[in-house]
Amino acid sequence: MPPLGHHLRPRAIGLYKTLHRLGREYPDPNYNFIPKLRSMFRKNAHLTDDKEILEKLEIGEFVRKETEALYSLKKYRTLRKRYVADA
Repeated sequence: MPPLGHHLRPRAIGLYKTLHRLGREYPDPNYNFIPKLRSMFRKNAHLTDDKEILEKLEIGEFVRKETEALYSLKKYRTLRKRYVADA
């Protein structure tokens, strides 16, 4: 997380909140999503260079997209099982 007053801080906070919300219902209950998310943000809290921060935010956006894809896949599989079982 960038330091207070940094222009990228709101973007980092928004990404953290989005990932935290997604992590609460992560498809694999045995995977410790929230602790890993917290440690990732804590580990990169010292960054002040815009280029480095943007690189980390891009990685976070990639993780967000992949997590949302997992949710879509899980939802699709669940609906397919229900449909095939009912048919």
